[in-house]
Amino acid sequence: MTEHARTSPAAQSAQAVQPAGGRSVFRRALDRLTTTSEELEARDLLEESIDRGSTPVMRCTSGERVSVSGTIRALTLRPVGGVPALEAELFDGSGTLTLIWLGRRRIPGIDPGRSLSVHGRLTRQNGRAVMFNPAYELRT
Repeated sequence: MTEHARTSPAAQSAQAVQPAGGRSVFRRALDRLTTTSEELEARDLLEESIDRGSTPVMRCTSGERVSVSGTIRALTLRPVGGVPALEAELFDGSGTLTLIWLGRRRIPGIDPGRSLSVHGRLTRQNGRAVMFNPAYELRT
């Protein structure tokens, strides 16, 4: 066997930790060290959302009925046309979906930090994804 045909111990070690997906354990660990905590949280949230069968916000189109899962980042009481409206920002790791429940001042269980799955027709207003009066499921 020639010198070039031999595999070095470092290369053998790298091959041993190389998963079927192609990225080494070392590379994934390095990515985790060089990525901000916000980016890591967003990545984990997006993976969890996809695992639930939800559509990522960045892939939703206007007029489409979708299911989106994520975490409520902010909650605001904002009247629309003189009618009370509860507005929530749902973040799924790929983007933010604004949820608006017309005629509601409060919904038990809908609080910042809560995981939620919503179902309804998505629309776009001023470039942002919006869903009015969505059906929802509280997640643990």
